[in-house]
Amino acid sequence: EVDPSLQALESRQEEILKRLYELKSAVDGLSKMIQTPDADLDVTNIIQTDECSPLTTNGADLDLMLGKDYGALKDIVINANPSLPPLSLLVLHRLLCEHYKILSAVHTHSSVKSVPDHLLKCFGEQTKKQPRHEYQLGFTLIWKDVPKPQMKFSIQTMCPIEGEGNIARFLFSLFGQKYNAVTSTLIDSWVDTAVFQLKEGSSKEKGAVLRSMNAALGKTAWLVGNELTVADIVAWCALQQTGSANAAPANVQKWMKSCENLAPFSSVMKLLK
Repeated sequence: EVDPSLQALESRQEEILKRLYELKSAVDGLSKMIQTPDADLDVTNIIQTDECSPLTTNGADLDLMLGKDYGALKDIVINANPSLPPLSLLVLHRLLCEHYKILSAVHTHSSVKSVPDHLLKCFGEQTKKQPRHEYQLGFTLIWKDVPKPQMKFSIQTMCPIEGEGNIARFLFSLFGQKYNAVTSTLIDSWVDTAVFQLKEGSSKEKGAVLRSMNAALGKTAWLVGNELTVADIVAWCALQQTGSANAAPANVQKWMKSCENLAPFSSVMKLLK
């Protein structure tokens, strides 16, 4: 039999560790706001939500992919210009919510005079808030006057990633999908094509991309193979933002409807109205 005094000691130790864990999580939350250069915020516009869609598949091991730090919530901080919302990042946020417990927040930086109400509420309405340490991932969106989206992960290293396509690739990698070299290259190629030609290119370039998409989607259900990838997300969002959706050929139209039948896409469509 276990000595009762030893049991009591173990219980006290577990309680102390739990309190230390909660304290560290709280300090992490404060240090995030203090250490980041983007702490100049108008905190009157803050929305936090943990109401996400039910899990559809198991999430990947975030500790394995992002590094383990006991008691620390992994934080993703994204700066984006409200004049051109990064729709693909909002779709990916909603997809991540289906796999992980996300602590979401929207802030307005002082460099922006005003942000439309629907963008302030792009993560949903606040319902209930749990202690910070009970979440798996922090996802903070800061509406700021920046030329293109910027992402910072880990306040210790503050390693920046710039560009909607690059950030989308990072976020999609958190689902843990593994692709061979050919598939990975095709996905990257479509992401770059969507950003630099479909979204930012001339009308001639856009037309050429739509024809290429139509040909590819005549062979497979999605742009690369038979499952949704980050290429589909970025390309769909580019079509929505450039107004090219209505002029898309038949296979592209069918593919777009397949995207819009998924909740993360349909919910983001409301932001376009």
